[in-house]
Amino acid sequence: MSRETLKPFLISKNEEGAFRLTVRDTRFNSQGYPIVTATMQDEIFKSASAARAYARDNFKAEPGQYSTK
Repeated sequence: MSRETLKPFLISKNEEGAFRLTVRDTRFNSQGYPIVTATMQDEIFKSASAARAYARDNFKAEPGQYSTK
């Protein structure tokens, strides 16, 4: 299992072309294995930039904390 920490914000594009934001929280158990909790936000965005702006304004996201799918 990878011990690499995931970026906390995932921006994905659905079949209709809309963007969704998933906020991920990574914790480690007593053996050092990562436990990732992912929560997809209810909002739908027209662009990846709009999703980044939402994450920045609501979750204090910083550049480099985003990944795309």
